Amino acid sequence: MVRDVVHDPILLGIPSAPAEKSDLQIAQDLLDTLAFHKDGCVGMAANMIGVHKRIIAFDNEGTYMVMFNPEIIKSSGLYDTQEGCLSLLGGPRPCKRYQSIKVQWQNEQFQTRIKTFTGWTAQIIQHEIDHCNGILI
Repeated sequence: MVRDVVHDPILLGIPSAPAEKSDLQIAQDLLDTLAFHKDGCVGMAANMIGVHKRIIAFDNEGTYMVMFNPEIIKSSGLYDTQEGCLSLLGGPRPCKRYQSIKVQWQNEQFQTRIKTFTGWTAQIIQHEIDHCNGILI
């Protein structure tokens, strides 16, 4: 189900709780909402649809991917960039990101996975994990 996007920075600033198997429907709503906004959005975190759970969905090189409880466990190649956000009004804002990140997360079966992401995909994941942590650009 497509959900409304939250724009309140106070609500977006609340860190999210760990996701559980009972949160699979939230992930589907997140995917539906991301697909609905595909022309202006490449990733979303559950708090952007009003649910404070550690769930992100993003465009992984043309295919949508969901991560439950994602954590960056290694990073390298810090650089300056600018990002926009569907939840925040106004244009792009400056931020710092890493070129390469190693992420540990759980998939839809709640199996732990670890993978290194680089470039644009790494940037999207970092933005969405920041959302999970209550950090806004």
